[in-house]
Amino acid sequence: MLAKWSDMSLDDMVRECKRLSPSAMAAAFGVHLAIHAVRAQRFRALIPLAHRPGYLPTFAAASAQNLAAYVLPAKTGEVALIVYLKKLCGVPNKVGLSALVVSRLLDVSTLALAVGVASLYLALFEPDTAPRGILLLAVVCILGAAALTALAARGDLIVLAVTAVVRLFKLDRTRLGTKLCERTVGVGEALREAAGGALLAASLQSLAIWLGIFLFYAILAQSLGLPDTLGLAHIAIGSGFAVLSNLLPINSFAGFGTQEGGWVLGFGLLGVGRELALSTGLGVHVFQLASTVVLGLAGHLAMGLLAGSTPTAKR
Repeated sequence: MLAKWSDMSLDDMVRECKRLSPSAMAAAFGVHLAIHAVRAQRFRALIPLAHRPGYLPTFAAASAQNLAAYVLPAKTGEVALIVYLKKLCGVPNKVGLSALVVSRLLDVSTLALAVGVASLYLALFEPDTAPRGILLLAVVCILGAAALTALAARGDLIVLAVTAVVRLFKLDRTRLGTKLCERTVGVGEALREAAGGALLAASLQSLAIWLGIFLFYAILAQSLGLPDTLGLAHIAIGSGFAVLSNLLPINSFAGFGTQEGGWVLGFGLLGVGRELALSTGLGVHVFQLASTVVLGLAGHLAMGLLAGSTPTAKR
């Protein structure tokens, strides 16, 4: 379907993927590994000291979960982190869930902030080449980032909203509704505790993660033929649409189709032709999937090796 839509044959797409140089692949994989390292530390920062696992088991669990979240459709693999941290380190489910929710809120808020700042930069310093509506995009993204950061700081408001809906429709009078209300109390407390005192550190780590993600995309896309005239601000905007389409719970297996569609849309707004945008987007996606699989399988292997050393992992 992608080949037909873009007027490209599968041979053309394979040829585009082969254009990646060994040096670009090595550099991109190194950046990807660094992103995983910081991401694991952010999870640890969002877990209270009483339950905080060691770095190595967290890194293994986070890498394995990232593979599940990336490959399985509709973001169903996200919950794997809760299971992995529980089995490997004894982290309570509500604590793992809270760390995951806050980290994802910070991901989206940081992405929105990055796209907003990049859009503002183009509107102010490159107005002649900036697409129409770029200033509006900047304002919307920055305001959205502020709102999402506030929600990350008070994640318990999500629980209060769910409880209010349950009571509004009088579902709390049912057995299932009663259990849901009882369990949300503990989750709300865990969400407050996850963000309390760790939000600044986790926010800075999120910033480092997303700078790494944009650098990862820039290395690969320019090696695949994206014009050198497109700087990091352009990469942030173009790839930001691709990431956003992949974050939504509508993606297919490994995000194929949705990520390319977002990539073509984002870079299309910046004047990149559809064929070039699709060929670079597909090449980036294939390498990203391969890198994620390598790190994810290594994470699963490491979890197997660490499975018998839970007390050490907790220290």
